[in-house]
Amino acid sequence: MPYFDAASSAPLHPVARQALLASLDEGWADPARLYREGRRASLLLDAAREAAAEAVGCRPDELVFTSSGTRAVHSAVSGALSGRRRVGRHLALSAVEHSSVLHAAAALEADGGSFTEVPVGRSGAVDPSVYGQALRADTALACLQSANHEVGTEQPVAETAEICAAAGVPLLVDAAQSLGWGPVPGRWSLLAASAHKWGGPAGVGLLAVRKGVRFAPRGPADERESGRAAGFENIPAIVAAAASLRAVRAEAAAEAVRLRALVDRIRTAVGSLVPDVEVVGDPERRLPHLVTFSCLYVDGETLLHELDRAGFSVSSGSSCTSSTLTPSHVLKAMGVLTEGNIRVSLPAGTTEEEVDGFLGVLPGVVAEVRQRLGAPAAAAPSPTPRASLVVDALGRRCPIPVIELAKVIGEVPVGGTVTVLSDDEAARLDIPAWCAMREQEYVGEEAADRGSAYVVRRLL
Repeated sequence: MPYFDAASSAPLHPVARQALLASLDEGWADPARLYREGRRASLLLDAAREAAAEAVGCRPDELVFTSSGTRAVHSAVSGALSGRRRVGRHLALSAVEHSSVLHAAAALEADGGSFTEVPVGRSGAVDPSVYGQALRADTALACLQSANHEVGTEQPVAETAEICAAAGVPLLVDAAQSLGWGPVPGRWSLLAASAHKWGGPAGVGLLAVRKGVRFAPRGPADERESGRAAGFENIPAIVAAAASLRAVRAEAAAEAVRLRALVDRIRTAVGSLVPDVEVVGDPERRLPHLVTFSCLYVDGETLLHELDRAGFSVSSGSSCTSSTLTPSHVLKAMGVLTEGNIRVSLPAGTTEEEVDGFLGVLPGVVAEVRQRLGAPAAAAPSPTPRASLVVDALGRRCPIPVIELAKVIGEVPVGGTVTVLSDDEAARLDIPAWCAMREQEYVGEEAADRGSAYVVRRLL
């Protein structure tokens, strides 16, 4: 069964497995002790730190291991804010950051601080000059991911780091998705990553803090990991994480070329095989193994279940597939469809046959789900068009409001309007996205007795 969700968690790399098993016998003792077993464990930990620091591009004494990538992010944000508390309590971040950064920003705001979300374009990337405008005199920290976890778009980290450095603001980079492919360029100040994203074991994160960055760990600390990650180190997992990072880096250049070609095949094929599909994210500045596309008139959860039944494990940013049942903040910020999104992220070793197999079943699965939901094959023009129509989709979740809109758009003349009544939050995002995909005009949102009224004007 092809596994196409490496962006969530990559399969354990063979080198990681070998290193983990070997370290279970050698690295179980306390590395802080001076007897033989402790010294052996300490040597393993030091070697892993040196290997990881070389891959990150920092000094070994600038890097610590944490219990997860999320913990690394939270420690980085809280430590940098605490270290620069005299500057202020303002945080700048892009609107498409990982939820761990958003949660840290929310905690800061709840504690009396503030944050500014920098908008992104339709490709999912920030404009460095716009990012610079979000920096204030009281900005203690800026955050920018190296590449987006949902659509694969690479961010202009190096350019943004220069702007932050000129403003005297340290930049934290969440490199979870990209570190396995190469070091993060530019003069970043802090960096966080997670081992299970590159084929290491889960439960190991990296936190790098450059020398000269004001940093004060929050909460109780101990003598381990420079006081930045309390608790006994999981040395076997750390050794496996560092070994696998070095191994995937050695393979990265060749594998990136191979996987990029397979992703290009998907990007090209889905548009011709499946009607009403938009590939989202930057077509060039992107991770080599990841592609996301949006299918109109499709329920994301049903689509994923059907693909799973067909033997393919993929992911989605659709609202109905998330644990919170709210639209993806990434897709919302980009202004693209939040329903019917499929993220394909290929692990190392994916074959052409597996990709061709996916492309072979995808059109039928999408067509079946659309038929089940009553989606229109095309908007048929009405022989007696009416100047305006009202569609009552109250109480019905997306993509139903969009489907009902598509069914009747042909019943109004060019220049006529369709008003969709909906109380689903996703409709506020998906109706404008549908208009952009179908080249119709989104007039705007109006108040209604219940929910909202979304007005669309027919252009074609």
